[in-house]
Amino acid sequence: QVQLVESGGGLVQPGGSLRLSCVASGFTLDNYDIGWFRQAPGKEREGISCIANDGTTYLYDSVRGRFAISRDNAKNTVYLQMNNLNSEDTAVYYCARGLCHGAMGDFDSWGQGTAVTVSS
Repeated sequence: QVQLVESGGGLVQPGGSLRLSCVASGFTLDNYDIGWFRQAPGKEREGISCIANDGTTYLYDSVRGRFAISRDNAKNTVYLQMNNLNSEDTAVYYCARGLCHGAMGDFDSWGQGTAVTVSS
């Protein structure tokens, strides 16, 4: 069964850092692009980053310079390193497999999400 499991969320202080993990099972990670998305309370889900199966990374403007995406195919895991966190980063974070150049609907499998709260 295809499964993506996010972890690493929690409560962090403004300016702090957090590393999220997305562990994939039921498929070979290196055959897919993996994206990170987030949904803040009362807001629509938005894409924040994506890593292609060849290692090419993409970052949206809202997180560029603060976040970094990486993958470890041997561990079937994609990471999202988040630095300089602020209140606007408070959201539930999701990973999904799909195509970095596709739309959100082109990501066919999603994790359950991990909640990140940035607060002092």
